[in-house]
Amino acid sequence: MDHNLYTPSGPVVTRIPPSPTGRLHIGTVRTALFNYLFAKHYGGTMVFRSEDTDKERSLPEYEAEIMAGLASLGLNWDNDPIVRQSKRAAIYREHLERIIAADTAYISEEPSKADPSKTVAVIRLRNQNKDITFRDLIRGEITFNTTDLGDLVIARSIDDALYHFAVVVDDALMGVTHVIRGEDHIPNTPRQILIQEALGFRRPVYAHLPLILATDRSKLSKRHGAVAIKAYQDEGFLDAATINFMALLGWNPGTEQELFSLNELIEAFSIEHIQKSGAVFNRDKFLWFNREYLRKLTNEEFLVYLLPAVGERLTTLPQYSLERLTYILPIIRERISVRSEFCEAAQAGEYDFAFVTPSYEVSLLLPKNVTAVTDVRPHLDKVLELLADADFTSPETIKTALWSYAEATGKGNVLWPLRTALSGKAQSPDPFSIAYTIGKEETLARVRNACDKINGNAS
Repeated sequence: MDHNLYTPSGPVVTRIPPSPTGRLHIGTVRTALFNYLFAKHYGGTMVFRSEDTDKERSLPEYEAEIMAGLASLGLNWDNDPIVRQSKRAAIYREHLERIIAADTAYISEEPSKADPSKTVAVIRLRNQNKDITFRDLIRGEITFNTTDLGDLVIARSIDDALYHFAVVVDDALMGVTHVIRGEDHIPNTPRQILIQEALGFRRPVYAHLPLILATDRSKLSKRHGAVAIKAYQDEGFLDAATINFMALLGWNPGTEQELFSLNELIEAFSIEHIQKSGAVFNRDKFLWFNREYLRKLTNEEFLVYLLPAVGERLTTLPQYSLERLTYILPIIRERISVRSEFCEAAQAGEYDFAFVTPSYEVSLLLPKNVTAVTDVRPHLDKVLELLADADFTSPETIKTALWSYAEATGKGNVLWPLRTALSGKAQSPDPFSIAYTIGKEETLARVRNACDKINGNAS
């Protein structure tokens, strides 16, 4: 492999040029990420350009969401202020006039599409009808015959340049050296090269990224679920996990390493390790990454992460407190991959054990192979005795107080009714974690309540 093809010969400038006609989506983020990593790997810069020339569909709120989303992911650009194409009509006009004067472009009177009885003056580029060959850093050498393109319309009028013309002018004036974008832009490249040649601009280096595919190998779209980054952020995907997952959509480091910080990605990134085939967006893998990053959070950080999803249902339970919630953070952390899963579980009552005395049928206290509920009562009486003198400073100290007795008489006979008495559920966290969460007083009260149930004195 000729590594010289991938190593820039001078300062690198890449660009991220979103159109603010919709929300910030996965494809835009992945493209921005690869541009950012490439530029920073070589000590270069990435510039931001808002391609907001679609007056009807471009909205300031979309631009704001795109900029905020990229910034939150750490993908910061190096130009301030940013460039907005809607403010650059005079610049495009200057370059249109120059090539019209050179007769490489011309004004063409043509029937209006809106009203064929009228004519409009569009500007066309004279096509040399030749082969255009360019080297793509990912796909190798690509050749197009431009004859079928005809004379390209590059402006609706002298004050209304079209997309391809504006892009070429902006890339040149912003000093862009590398155009890294999706493979769906490959057909645009010969058109833009023809315009570059007419304007006398240097050709940038091209690299066209593989598309992001759904698990069925079709192009990822809204029908496959949320594709706006804000939706994933609201669901609880961490920005660091998102960056890590996105980096491996179509790129690999050439090693077995999967977890990368942004700085580690900058260090490891290279164009030559980008694949040509489509990259499958696997939500299960995305969840795996998020789970790994959740494990890195401190308890304080994890609590802040969860708080937006706590909701009214938990906070209105009679024993709810922030302290109790803090005690069950290890339990929650082991059970979720993303914050929305905590929200769903909390709404379903899975964490009620921490905040309310449970209600349940007495038969639920029966361990496997025990048929008489009265056989359970002696074990619970002994548990009350042992817990009365137990140290409740951690789940481990509570376990220590009970373990010898549980081993001697059968762990299932002791721990099953205890866990049920504390949680009221057939499936729940271990009884030591629950006891630690609710404290000694409430633990003893719930065990006494179970004894009363056995005696028929409580419902």
